[in-house]
Amino acid sequence: MDLGITGKKALVTGGDSGIGWHTARMLLDEGATVVISDQDQESLDAAATELRAPKGRLHAFAADITSLDSLSALHEQVQQAVGDIDILVQSAGVTGAQGLFHEITDEGWTKTIDIDLLGPVRLVRQFLPSLRKGGWGRLVFLASEDAVQPYDDELPYCAAKAGILALAKGLSRSYAREGLLVNCVSPAFIHTPMTDAMMQKRSKELGVPTKQAIASFLDEERPYMELKRRGEPEEVAAVVAFLCSGLASFVNGSNYRVDSGSVATI
Repeated sequence: MDLGITGKKALVTGGDSGIGWHTARMLLDEGATVVISDQDQESLDAAATELRAPKGRLHAFAADITSLDSLSALHEQVQQAVGDIDILVQSAGVTGAQGLFHEITDEGWTKTIDIDLLGPVRLVRQFLPSLRKGGWGRLVFLASEDAVQPYDDELPYCAAKAGILALAKGLSRSYAREGLLVNCVSPAFIHTPMTDAMMQKRSKELGVPTKQAIASFLDEERPYMELKRRGEPEEVAAVVAFLCSGLASFVNGSNYRVDSGSVATI
């Protein structure tokens, strides 16, 4: 399928693995020039090698979304490499502080919000002028099922992702008439390094193999995931790529759930 983005320029944060990496691959396959970013340059370089993009169509620059100076440097690198971007996919984030509410300190809350909510705010502020220039733009945030169905053992993450939905909706009202469309994708329990770490921890705590830990997590913690498996990152990336495309020209301010039915309400 032709997504109508040949020649468009995209920045994908969290691009060294998981959903970000697969999104970058799909955008490259559709003819876009892509910049991937994450904190570690070595892992980015390895990810870029695996993507095997044509020369000049893929760039990899490390940046920290909690640092204004780092994001300013990233903006300068992107400008020098590709110029103004047309597409921004904000996929970088962490699970953050976990535990019941009374167990999480101010530090845990602050660090999680700083990465998962203020990080995207800083990133968009840095690249918004570029996205507004061409009369055609796409901004996609990775939110989470947790934004609308919070879990009691990761409330800082839930609150941050709920904030992302509100941020995206507000931005979608501000800039759509300029051609910049803003949307969210909310995955649930996807096969990524983040959930690998969660399941390895659960496996140790329960004293069972990882496969059994995953099965028990689905039964006990995510009973509405009707497919009874983790999603694959490319299943989420396909929806992200659509929202980045010319085909999504009437989609704005939306939140697409890619969750196997995990969210229990309509």
